[in-house]
Amino acid sequence: MSVTSRPRRRIALVAALVVAALAAGIVVLRARDGGAPAAGSTPVVAPSAYPEPAFLLGDAGVHDPAMVRKPDGGYLLAHTGDNLRLRTSADLSTFTDAGAVFPDGAAWTLPYTKGSTALWAPDISFHDGRYYLYYSASTFGSNRSAIFLATSATGESGSWTDAGLVIESGAGSDFNAIDPNLFVDDEGHWWLTFGSFWTGIKQIALDPATGRPSNPARTALATRGDTAIEAPYLVKHGDYYYLWVSFDACCKGAASTYRTMVGRSAGPNGPFIDRNGTPMTAGGGTEVLSGHGAVHGPGHPAVLDDLLLYHYYADSGSSHLGLNRIGYDSGGWPFAY
Repeated sequence: MSVTSRPRRRIALVAALVVAALAAGIVVLRARDGGAPAAGSTPVVAPSAYPEPAFLLGDAGVHDPAMVRKPDGGYLLAHTGDNLRLRTSADLSTFTDAGAVFPDGAAWTLPYTKGSTALWAPDISFHDGRYYLYYSASTFGSNRSAIFLATSATGESGSWTDAGLVIESGAGSDFNAIDPNLFVDDEGHWWLTFGSFWTGIKQIALDPATGRPSNPARTALATRGDTAIEAPYLVKHGDYYYLWVSFDACCKGAASTYRTMVGRSAGPNGPFIDRNGTPMTAGGGTEVLSGHGAVHGPGHPAVLDDLLLYHYYADSGSSHLGLNRIGYDSGGWPFAY
């Protein structure tokens, strides 16, 4: 093969992949200047059907994703797995396995996991020169659970320092201490939103100096009674604070019924309502994404700028990273495209 024929064959291969993706109805997010994918012209009307997730390459088999933009360029993604797992990406198109957060294990979590090394639902962010990682330790069906914090200057595997227990729940609790999400408001106040099943989504205030609770008071943000709600993610867009959550059943492969829902409020502590005005504390929520075609159970949402992250299951039952753009209609309600 000649030197000049190699780039031609590579271009042809990439073109074939793109054509195949488009033929399958898959959205391809193209990189712009090596950074975030180009959004193009943002629509103001939701599409008539739910969009397909972006066509991704590399190590994109993840569950419960959260992602942060690295200060030196590129992206760092954390997700559920043994001792928590990391992925990196330069362009939001190709993802690379970056090892475990705790390659030597996290012995302090074992009382909550019954000896399992699987840790759940990390939330990753970057503040004042450090990465902050909140994560869950629990077992299925139990609220004997805990949220822990780890910090790192680099975000690399093995560089994370245990910063201790943040909050725990047990048999006598009316909440479940999993699925954490850190939100820092415009005044610099830190809020940790979390929860799964039981009486729903809760929020506590944190001390920015430690990343741990500043007082024990819990605010109720959303509930569905005895029906599944979990995986909160709080963001601000324009004048509103949007609480993203998941409804229904996760973790059943292609039989999963997870749905991505949202409500909004004028403040970071609620009250949150859906498009119809129903409070999220009364079961409200506006659906943004649900299963369609070969995309099963899209949920556990996270938001980075105008990008919606989630996991979904293929027909085979394997979990994958989902990426779509977020648009807002004339009423200020978000949709995926």
